[in-house]
Amino acid sequence: METSLVFFSQLNMCEPKEKTFFKLIHGSGKGDTSKEAKIRDKEKRNRLSLLVQKLEFQQDILSNSSGHLAKETRISPEEAVIWGESFDKLLSHKDGLKTFTRFLKTEFSEENIEFWIACEDFKKSQDPQQIIRKAKSIYEKFIQNDAPQEVNLDFHTKEIIARSITQPTLHSFDVAQSRVYQLMEQDSYMRFLKSDIYLDLIEGRPQRPTNLRRRSRSFTYNEFQDVNSDVSIWL
Repeated sequence: METSLVFFSQLNMCEPKEKTFFKLIHGSGKGDTSKEAKIRDKEKRNRLSLLVQKLEFQQDILSNSSGHLAKETRISPEEAVIWGESFDKLLSHKDGLKTFTRFLKTEFSEENIEFWIACEDFKKSQDPQQIIRKAKSIYEKFIQNDAPQEVNLDFHTKEIIARSITQPTLHSFDVAQSRVYQLMEQDSYMRFLKSDIYLDLIEGRPQRPTNLRRRSRSFTYNEFQDVNSDVSIWL
Protein backbone atom coordinates (compact mmCIF):
# COMPACT_ATOMS: atom_id res chain seq x y z
CA MET A 1 0.00 0.00 0.00
CA GLU A 2 1.43 3.35 -1.03
CA THR A 3 1.74 6.10 1.55
CA SER A 4 1.07 9.66 0.50
CA LEU A 5 3.27 12.36 1.94
CA VAL A 6 1.98 15.88 2.29
CA PHE A 7 4.47 18.67 2.83
CA PHE A 8 3.48 21.77 4.73
CA SER A 9 5.38 24.58 3.10
CA GLN A 10 4.81 26.79 6.13
CA LEU A 11 6.09 24.21 8.63
CA ASN A 12 9.83 24.21 9.27
CA MET A 13 10.68 21.61 11.92
CA CYS A 14 14.13 23.11 12.40
CA GLU A 15 12.59 26.25 13.90
CA PRO A 16 11.32 26.57 17.47
CA LYS A 17 7.72 25.48 17.86
CA GLU A 18 6.65 28.92 19.03
CA LYS A 19 8.03 30.52 15.86
CA THR A 20 6.34 27.86 13.71
CA PHE A 21 3.00 28.44 15.40
CA PHE A 22 3.33 32.23 14.91
CA LYS A 23 3.96 31.84 11.19
CA LEU A 24 1.03 29.49 10.66
CA ILE A 25 -1.44 31.33 12.82
CA HIS A 26 -0.50 34.94 12.10
CA GLY A 27 1.06 34.59 8.66
CA SER A 28 -1.77 36.45 6.94
CA GLY A 29 -1.00 39.62 8.91
CA LYS A 30 -4.71 40.37 9.24
CA GLY A 31 -5.88 41.65 12.60
CA ASP A 32 -9.06 40.16 13.96
CA THR A 33 -9.89 40.82 17.57
CA SER A 34 -13.34 39.26 17.53
CA LYS A 35 -14.22 36.56 20.05
CA GLU A 36 -14.75 34.03 17.26
CA ALA A 37 -11.30 34.72 15.84
CA LYS A 38 -9.68 34.18 19.25
CA ILE A 39 -11.47 30.86 19.60
CA ARG A 40 -10.32 29.81 16.14
CA ASP A 41 -6.74 30.82 16.98
CA LYS A 42 -6.85 28.72 20.14
CA GLU A 43 -8.10 25.72 18.19
CA LYS A 44 -5.33 26.21 15.65
CA ARG A 45 -2.69 26.27 18.37
CA ASN A 46 -4.06 23.09 19.94
CA ARG A 47 -4.12 21.24 16.63
CA LEU A 48 -0.68 22.43 15.62
CA SER A 49 0.68 21.45 19.01
CA LEU A 50 -0.68 17.92 18.46
CA LEU A 51 0.88 17.81 15.00
CA VAL A 52 4.30 18.84 16.28
CA GLN A 53 4.10 16.38 19.19
CA LYS A 54 3.36 13.54 16.79
CA LEU A 55 6.25 14.52 14.53
CA GLU A 56 8.57 14.70 17.55
CA PHE A 57 7.30 11.29 18.64
CA GLN A 58 8.24 9.91 15.22
CA GLN A 59 11.73 11.40 15.54
CA ASP A 60 12.17 9.80 18.97
CA ILE A 61 11.10 6.40 17.59
CA LEU A 62 13.56 6.67 14.71
CA SER A 63 16.32 7.74 17.09
CA ASN A 64 15.67 4.80 19.42
CA SER A 65 15.53 2.42 16.47
CA SER A 66 18.88 3.67 15.24
CA GLY A 67 20.45 3.03 18.63
CA HIS A 68 18.94 -0.45 18.76
CA LEU A 69 20.10 -1.28 15.25
CA ALA A 70 23.61 -0.11 16.04
CA LYS A 71 23.76 -2.82 18.70
CA GLU A 72 22.35 -5.44 16.34
CA THR A 73 24.96 -4.75 13.66
CA ARG A 74 27.71 -5.87 16.06
CA ILE A 75 26.63 -9.44 15.32
CA SER A 76 29.04 -10.83 12.74
CA PRO A 77 27.81 -12.79 9.71
CA GLU A 78 29.92 -15.73 10.91
CA GLU A 79 28.00 -15.83 14.21
CA ALA A 80 24.66 -15.58 12.45
CA VAL A 81 25.53 -18.43 10.07
CA ILE A 82 26.00 -20.74 13.08
CA TRP A 83 22.41 -20.02 14.15
CA GLY A 84 21.25 -21.61 10.91
CA GLU A 85 22.89 -24.94 11.75
CA SER A 86 20.29 -25.87 14.37
CA PHE A 87 17.58 -24.36 16.53
CA ASP A 88 19.49 -25.37 19.63
CA LYS A 89 22.55 -23.37 18.53
CA LEU A 90 20.35 -20.35 17.95
CA LEU A 91 18.85 -20.48 21.44
CA SER A 92 22.18 -21.20 23.14
CA HIS A 93 23.65 -17.95 21.77
CA LYS A 94 22.66 -14.82 23.72
CA ASP A 95 22.36 -12.60 20.64
CA GLY A 96 20.66 -15.41 18.74
CA LEU A 97 18.00 -15.70 21.43
CA LYS A 98 17.43 -11.93 21.39
CA THR A 99 17.19 -11.81 17.60
CA PHE A 100 14.79 -14.75 17.45
CA THR A 101 12.63 -13.12 20.14
CA ARG A 102 12.52 -9.93 18.08
CA PHE A 103 11.40 -11.98 15.08
CA LEU A 104 8.64 -13.70 17.08
CA LYS A 105 7.28 -10.31 18.11
CA THR A 106 6.56 -9.60 14.44
CA GLU A 107 4.42 -12.74 14.40
CA PHE A 108 2.49 -12.21 17.64
CA SER A 109 4.10 -15.35 19.11
CA GLU A 110 6.76 -14.13 21.54
CA GLU A 111 4.87 -15.89 24.35
CA ASN A 112 6.39 -19.18 23.12
CA ILE A 113 10.00 -18.14 23.65
CA GLU A 114 9.15 -16.34 26.88
CA PHE A 115 7.53 -19.52 28.20
CA TRP A 116 10.57 -21.56 27.19
CA ILE A 117 12.89 -19.09 28.95
CA ALA A 118 10.70 -19.12 32.07
CA CYS A 119 10.87 -22.94 32.15
CA GLU A 120 14.66 -22.87 31.83
CA ASP A 121 14.84 -20.47 34.78
CA PHE A 122 12.33 -22.53 36.76
CA LYS A 123 14.45 -25.69 36.49
CA LYS A 124 17.31 -23.86 38.22
CA SER A 125 15.20 -23.23 41.34
CA GLN A 126 16.40 -24.81 44.57
CA ASP A 127 14.30 -23.49 47.43
CA PRO A 128 10.93 -25.34 47.79
CA GLN A 129 9.01 -22.11 48.28
CA GLN A 130 10.66 -20.63 45.23
CA ILE A 131 9.63 -23.67 43.18
CA ILE A 132 5.99 -23.26 44.27
CA ARG A 133 5.99 -19.50 43.63
CA LYS A 134 7.57 -19.74 40.18
CA ALA A 135 5.40 -22.68 39.15
CA LYS A 136 2.25 -20.77 40.04
CA SER A 137 3.49 -17.71 38.18
CA ILE A 138 4.25 -19.73 35.02
CA TYR A 139 0.89 -21.48 35.19
CA GLU A 140 -1.08 -18.25 35.57
CA LYS A 141 0.88 -16.41 32.89
CA PHE A 142 1.20 -19.09 30.20
CA ILE A 143 -0.89 -22.22 30.89
CA GLN A 144 -4.33 -21.60 32.38
CA ASN A 145 -7.26 -20.79 30.12
CA ASP A 146 -7.32 -17.11 29.10
CA ALA A 147 -3.81 -16.58 30.51
CA PRO A 148 -2.36 -13.23 29.38
CA GLN A 149 0.33 -15.04 27.33
CA GLU A 150 -1.31 -18.43 26.87
CA VAL A 151 0.76 -20.88 24.85
CA ASN A 152 -0.76 -23.42 22.47
CA LEU A 153 -1.01 -26.68 24.41
CA ASP A 154 -3.40 -29.61 24.18
CA PHE A 155 -6.09 -30.08 26.83
CA HIS A 156 -4.47 -33.22 28.30
CA THR A 157 -1.12 -31.49 28.94
CA LYS A 158 -2.87 -28.53 30.57
CA GLU A 159 -4.88 -30.81 32.84
CA ILE A 160 -1.78 -32.65 34.07
CA ILE A 161 -0.08 -29.35 34.91
CA ALA A 162 -3.21 -27.98 36.61
CA ARG A 163 -3.47 -31.04 38.89
CA SER A 164 0.19 -30.86 39.92
CA ILE A 165 0.52 -27.11 40.38
CA THR A 166 -0.17 -27.25 44.13
CA GLN A 167 2.81 -29.58 44.62
CA PRO A 168 5.08 -28.83 41.66
CA THR A 169 8.45 -30.40 40.92
CA LEU A 170 11.28 -29.17 38.73
CA HIS A 171 9.86 -31.37 35.96
CA SER A 172 6.27 -30.10 36.10
CA PHE A 173 6.60 -28.18 32.83
CA ASP A 174 8.92 -30.54 30.94
CA VAL A 175 6.25 -31.90 28.59
CA ALA A 176 4.77 -28.47 27.89
CA GLN A 177 8.20 -26.94 27.31
CA SER A 178 9.11 -29.75 24.92
CA ARG A 179 5.91 -29.24 22.90
CA VAL A 180 6.47 -25.49 22.62
CA TYR A 181 10.12 -26.07 21.67
CA GLN A 182 9.07 -28.43 18.86
CA LEU A 183 6.46 -25.95 17.66
CA MET A 184 9.06 -23.18 17.42
CA GLU A 185 11.68 -25.45 15.85
CA GLN A 186 9.41 -26.85 13.15
CA ASP A 187 7.47 -23.69 12.40
CA SER A 188 8.80 -20.32 13.61
CA TYR A 189 12.49 -21.22 13.24
CA MET A 190 12.00 -22.18 9.58
CA ARG A 191 10.41 -18.81 8.84
CA PHE A 192 13.09 -17.02 10.86
CA LEU A 193 15.81 -18.45 8.59
CA LYS A 194 14.00 -16.92 5.59
CA SER A 195 13.25 -13.59 7.25
CA ASP A 196 14.86 -10.25 6.45
CA ILE A 197 16.01 -10.04 10.07
CA TYR A 198 18.20 -13.14 9.65
CA LEU A 199 19.22 -12.72 5.99
CA ASP A 200 20.42 -9.17 6.64
CA LEU A 201 22.68 -10.50 9.40
CA ILE A 202 24.31 -13.32 7.45
CA GLU A 203 24.86 -11.03 4.47
CA GLY A 204 26.31 -8.25 6.60
CA ARG A 205 23.62 -5.70 5.73
CA PRO A 206 22.49 -3.05 8.25
CA GLN A 207 19.45 -4.16 10.17
CA ARG A 208 16.17 -2.57 9.16
CA PRO A 209 13.59 -1.33 11.68
CA THR A 210 11.34 -4.16 12.81
CA ASN A 211 7.77 -3.82 11.58
CA LEU A 212 5.73 -4.95 14.58
CA ARG A 213 2.21 -5.96 13.69
CA ARG A 214 0.92 -5.58 17.24
CA ARG A 215 -0.38 -2.08 17.86
CA SER A 216 0.44 -0.18 21.00
CA ARG A 217 -2.34 1.11 23.25
CA SER A 218 -0.92 4.58 22.72
CA PHE A 219 -0.79 6.18 19.28
CA THR A 220 1.91 5.18 16.82
CA TYR A 221 3.43 6.90 13.82
CA ASN A 222 1.45 4.59 11.53
CA GLU A 223 -1.73 5.94 13.11
CA PHE A 224 -0.58 9.46 12.40
CA GLN A 225 -0.13 8.56 8.74
CA ASP A 226 -3.79 7.59 8.63
CA VAL A 227 -4.90 11.04 9.76
CA ASN A 228 -6.51 13.24 7.11
CA SER A 229 -3.56 15.17 5.72
CA ASP A 230 -5.60 18.05 4.27
CA VAL A 231 -3.94 21.23 5.52
CA SER A 232 -7.36 22.77 6.02
CA ILE A 233 -8.02 20.67 9.12
CA TRP A 234 -5.05 22.28 10.88
CA LEU A 235 -5.67 25.89 9.81
